[in-house]
Formats: sequence, structure tokens, C-alpha cells
Amino acid sequence: MSESPRGAVQDQTEVGSYFVANYPPFSIWTQDAVERDALPALRTAAAIGVPLGLYLHIPFCRKRCHFCYFRVYTDKNAQEVAEYLDVVVREWELYAEQPAIAGRPLNFVYFGGGTPSFLSTRQLESLVQRLTALTPWTGAEEVTFECEPGTLTETKLAAIRRLGVTRLSLGVENFNDEILELNGRAHRSPEIFRAYDFARSLDFPQINIDLIAGMLGETEENWQACVQKTLELDPDSITIYQMELPYNTTISGDLLKGSGRFQQPVANWSTKRRWVGEAFDELERAGYRVGSAYTAVKDPSRTHFVYRDRLWQGADLAGLGVASFGHINGMHVQNLDTWEAYSAAVRRGDLPLSRAYRPNDEERMIRELVLQLKLGSIRPGYFREKYGVNILDRFRAPIASLDADGFLDRANEDVVSLSREGLLRVDGLLPRFFLPEHARVRYT
Repeated sequence: MSESPRGAVQDQTEVGSYFVANYPPFSIWTQDAVERDALPALRTAAAIGVPLGLYLHIPFCRKRCHFCYFRVYTDKNAQEVAEYLDVVVREWELYAEQPAIAGRPLNFVYFGGGTPSFLSTRQLESLVQRLTALTPWTGAEEVTFECEPGTLTETKLAAIRRLGVTRLSLGVENFNDEILELNGRAHRSPEIFRAYDFARSLDFPQINIDLIAGMLGETEENWQACVQKTLELDPDSITIYQMELPYNTTISGDLLKGSGRFQQPVANWSTKRRWVGEAFDELERAGYRVGSAYTAVKDPSRTHFVYRDRLWQGADLAGLGVASFGHINGMHVQNLDTWEAYSAAVRRGDLPLSRAYRPNDEERMIRELVLQLKLGSIRPGYFREKYGVNILDRFRAPIASLDADGFLDRANEDVVSLSREGLLRVDGLLPRFFLPEHARVRYT
């Protein structure tokens, strides 16, 4: 049995957020905090030594996946796409004028979506040329680019490589065409292999493959085949997520309305955990190292997730695009979440923020602790040095509860680490570390 996002025992995959992406929960962020806290923070110089990253939301897709909960569009024409990219560039111009951002180098860049590879080669080259004219990222440790295999050609991949991308992330999700179709994915298996071969020939420093355990229609045999096909491709890293059903997915809407569109159920949590655990076992036997609840890497000495690691240690992130999230100068912020409102704000010369939250020191400490625990272990010394907190004392009760439930490997002055079973259900365990006022509220 797994724990729900708010800590109650359940096994069925129900509608609601499971994955913990931030803290405190998004539901307590407010519009009032934009004027009161976020804009003044942007007008204040950043603390010395805090890394800065850039996230670009490219919200276009060929199809909307039935499990997708991001702000995406499948009906925009070429002119509308071009107008959106103009707005994104203008938004970065507005940010570059703020004292919290001005003159700071970019440590990491992330193209997410949606589908960044939906853009044409010409659109990508123009976008990057205009953004880097404002803030070069030649010194960035990592530039990540998410791709849908069916949108990739050898020419486009060559352009992506020239743009300085260091980690190419292929949204494979599954190798079975029937399952891809059932879940609303646009690509098919031949496109996966063609895109992967193209990418390998271009010597990207890191190629990552995304898989999802528990998609509609998944079976024991097919999941094992997906793991084996991934191993045959021999990527530098693999990311495996367990299928969840946030409120705004097509599948969730069908379940809540009872319309019966989807006859195949999403696998339950115990099955998804077992499938991820079996995949991790296979990957480890093949020489990979499990580095978090979701990732395995072939060579930890050269394969990294800079975007993840910097954010989980409190880096600043400027999020560009409709509905994007960021964290700047101690403030959580999110952009307006409709095309019209977002574009209109930027064209007026306003930063398009819709809600914000200023975490206090304790909340910032908890945020880093719960996010870093997804790596499988945390170092008490890190929190002693940064926050002056002995986490073994401060979190004595939740740590003891993990131990009692068999989810703890060890807890001492050097390390607090989860067992493999704890790692596989970590998102359901993290609310144990939340402040009481945040433990039972809706996450999003």
C-alpha cells in the first residue's frame, strides 16, 4: 500500500497531485503577494553566490497527452507561435532590467513544455539568438532540451546541438504503439529509434530517455520489454516517473465525470512502485547507478542533472512563458496561466506574474529537505551549516515514523537515507516533514 499525497494509506491511483515539486504547496500562493513581495524582491539585488537558471516554457504540442497537466496548445498556427516567441523574448528583456537579474550569468538553461522540439529550426535559432544577445549562456553548466521523438529530424537535431544543448531529453514514455495511442501520445516507436540514432551521431554530451510506469494499458510483459529496449539503446541516463492523475488531465476529467471514455485503468501504486523497482534492479545490473527516486545514470562522474540539483539547493530560476514557475530572490512566483492574459501583460511592459509566495527561513529549509530527500539521502551537515538546524532533532518524529514503517535505511550525524522501498514512494512520505498547516491542504 502506498501513501497518498497527504499521507492517507491508499493503493488505487485516484485523481489528485502526488508528485511534490515545491514547498510550501502552490495552493497557498496568492495574487496579493505579487505587488507586496515579489516585485519589491525583483527590484533588490540578489545575494552573492546564488546560481541563476532560466526556464523556457514552449507550450506547443502535436497532440495533448491524456495524462498531461501542463499548459499546452495544439491549435496554434505559425504566426501565433512566432508571436508567442516574441513575447517570451520581451519577457526576458523585462527580467534583464530587474536588479535581481541584471548582469548575473546563467548557470543552467532548461527548454521545457509542451514540446520545445515542436518549433522549427528557424524558430529555434531565432529564439536563442535573441535571448543570448541579452544574456549569453556559453558558460552555463547545462542546457537541457526536451523533445518529442516524432518532431525530430536530423537537420533539427543538428541545429539543437549547435545551440549549445548539453542534455537532450527524449520523451519516449513507452515503446508500445498501442499504449502510446491509448494515452494520447503523438509519436510511434519507429520515430523513437530514428531520433535516438540521429542524436547519437551528433555526440550530445548526455542523452536522457523518459519512461512512465503505469500508463493506460500497461502490462507486466510490455513493461519488461520497455526496460529491455531502453537498455539496448544504452542512453546516458533514464528518468522513470510513476503515472499520476492531477486534476486537469483528460483522464482525470473522465474519471470525475464518470463518462467512461477510458476503459483501461491506470495501474495502482503498488504495481507502479514494483515496476520502477524492477527497472532500477535491471539498470543496476547493467551498470547504471540509481541517483534519485526517478533517475539512473550510466556514469555519475560525467552525467549530471544540474537543473535539478541547483533548484533543490535553493538556486534562483527565472521562468519564461505562459504559466511558468520561478524562484527569484527568496520568492516563489508563477506567471499568468492563459495565453491572452500572459501576452497582454508582457506587451504592456509588465512582468506577467499571477501569484507569489515568500517562504520564511523554516519553510525554505523544509523545501530543500523534502526535495533533496528525493535523491535518497540528505546530509545533516548541509542543513546545520546553511540554516543552523539539527535536522535529527527538528524532524525526530517524522524520521522515527519512517524507521518504524521500514522506509529508513539509516539516520546519523552524517546522513539520513531512505531504504529502496522508501525511495520508491518518497513523494507520499514527504508531507510528514511539512508544517502542520500545510500537511492537509490541496497541493496545487
